[in-house]
Amino acid sequence: MGSDLDHVGRIMAKWSEARPDLDVSPLGIIGRLHRLAARLTEELVAVYAEYGLGEGEFDVLATLRREGAPYELTPSDLAAYTMVSSGAVTKRVDRCVERGWVTRRVGDGDARGRVIALTDAGRDLIDRAFAAHIANEHRLVASLDEIERARLARLLETWGRAVDA
Repeated sequence: MGSDLDHVGRIMAKWSEARPDLDVSPLGIIGRLHRLAARLTEELVAVYAEYGLGEGEFDVLATLRREGAPYELTPSDLAAYTMVSSGAVTKRVDRCVERGWVTRRVGDGDARGRVIALTDAGRDLIDRAFAAHIANEHRLVASLDEIERARLARLLETWGRAVDA
């Protein structure tokens, strides 16, 4: 087991010795993706924190912002777009309301429905935070050239569609 192996490579080598009857090659992909995703999340969250945002608040504000004017959605749409439960959306929205980044109001035409809307302060904050976020993401993929990034994006999309199917 050479020292030129990365962490996952060392684990794979050990498993190959312990269970030579199994093909452990998927670990080379899934293990590395898992470790990379955790590390990338640390890097992303650090930038959100510079703007006083947690991952959930960033997600709510960014989702509202990319909707375009009037920058509002129902809680169920927010849950669908952010891929979290309605309970998680409620907690995230509550934190954003407390900070003055969004408002919650009764929906038009349905007194039972609610609408979450981005405030001017929320829009200003997410515009600044998102610009920093994108610069950070460029930094994080800078070790890959343009062709590698495009190939990786296509591979991940293909794999994601197959797993979601």
